[in-house]
Amino acid sequence: MKEPNLTAEIQFTLLGFSDVPELQFLFFVLFLVIYMLTLLGNLLILLTIRSSPQLHSPMYYFLCELSLLDMLYSSATVPKMLTDFLTGLKAISYQGCVAQLYAFHFFGGTECFLLTIMAYDRYVAICNPLHYAGIMNKMACAKLMAGTCLVGSLHSTLQTVLTFHLPYCGPYQLDHYFCDVPPLLKVACAETTLNETVVMVNVGLVALSSFTLILGSYIRIITTVLKMRSEEGKKKAFSTCASHLTVVLLLYGPCILIYMQPTTSHPILKGVSVFYTSVTPALNPLIYALRNEEIKKAMRKLIFNKIFSGKMAAQGL
Repeated sequence: MKEPNLTAEIQFTLLGFSDVPELQFLFFVLFLVIYMLTLLGNLLILLTIRSSPQLHSPMYYFLCELSLLDMLYSSATVPKMLTDFLTGLKAISYQGCVAQLYAFHFFGGTECFLLTIMAYDRYVAICNPLHYAGIMNKMACAKLMAGTCLVGSLHSTLQTVLTFHLPYCGPYQLDHYFCDVPPLLKVACAETTLNETVVMVNVGLVALSSFTLILGSYIRIITTVLKMRSEEGKKKAFSTCASHLTVVLLLYGPCILIYMQPTTSHPILKGVSVFYTSVTPALNPLIYALRNEEIKKAMRKLIFNKIFSGKMAAQGL
């Protein structure tokens, strides 16, 4: 094994999924389709909410932020992966690796905290409807969003600084398709026990605290909903909450599986990473669009207006 290189001239090799040339183009097409669905689906959610005055409420404001984060979260890893499939180079500079790890954990951490805020928003709306407008005003929403970004940044900075404080040994091969903490710890030339502990504690605190707050919110929400006399009100409340809970489980489950055992290397874990970095951001728009009647109506109206206005313009009217 080579001596650790302490300069920023290190270039890591991302081993990815397979070295079989015939599979590279197949993977490229598959993940390109998923990435395009992620961008188009989340952009459609953004355009629908922005163009529909009836959706200008805190819940949909947070949903806009979730769609934006999904696009950025996926963009932190997928474009580089697509380039590697197409060119076969699979190399990333030390600086590029630092930037990718920071961006990935910043957008992912911020999304975790945002989902907690969204659960709190539903709790206030259902359990304290008379005070909802006063509690979830524009200033409060802006402060909550700023708070999620700040905590996400602190989480990402801690992970990045501790990971790249370590010396690395050649060959600099990462058994993964993007720069992340677990594969980087495996090629470090130093004791990584502290890093592994910090990863588990940090991710554990983020996941456990957020999930506990979400769970507490939904226990109160379910208790309140079950007391409702209106069946229509119950159905609407459960529909909204079911969408959010599905997104929470899709994000939190795989993350906990990966980061609670940071030195484990297994093809299944690599597949789990693919799911929450590429597939989940593409599923979120479908989950909300298919289960939320207000979004479906607004989306149909937006699409109809665009088609109608296009035909009018073509006819010169």
